[in-house]
Amino acid sequence: QVQLVESGGGLAQPGGSLRLSCAASGFTFSNYRMKWYRQAPGKERDLVALINSVGGTTSYVDSVKGRFTISRDNAKNTVYLQMNNLKPEDTAVYYCNVQIGYTDYWGQGTQVTVSL
Repeated sequence: QVQLVESGGGLAQPGGSLRLSCAASGFTFSNYRMKWYRQAPGKERDLVALINSVGGTTSYVDSVKGRFTISRDNAKNTVYLQMNNLKPEDTAVYYCNVQIGYTDYWGQGTQVTVSL
C-alpha cells in the first residue's frame, strides 16, 4: 500500500534552516508528481511546493519563493523540502502528498516550529 513518511521537522530560529524528507513506498515513485503542503493551527492545509515526476519542473507558493527548494531523488524514492531563511509564519505541520488516480495520499506530517 502507498506509504509516505515525513521527517526532518523541529524547532528553528527565525533565519534558520531545516530540510524535510518524505520517503515513499507502495507505488512507482518516479511516475508521479509530488507535493508538499502545510497546515498551521486553525487554518486550512495549503500547497507549498510541487515537483514533477522527473524533477525538471517545480512550483512554489509566493510566500516561500526564493527561500524553499523542493527536490527529489527517484533512486531513493524520496522527496525533499529545503527551507532556508525560516520565518515564524512558516510554523505548521508539513505533509507530503501524492495523487494517484483520483486518490490523495498523505503522510503523517512533521511539525516545523519557527521561534526564538
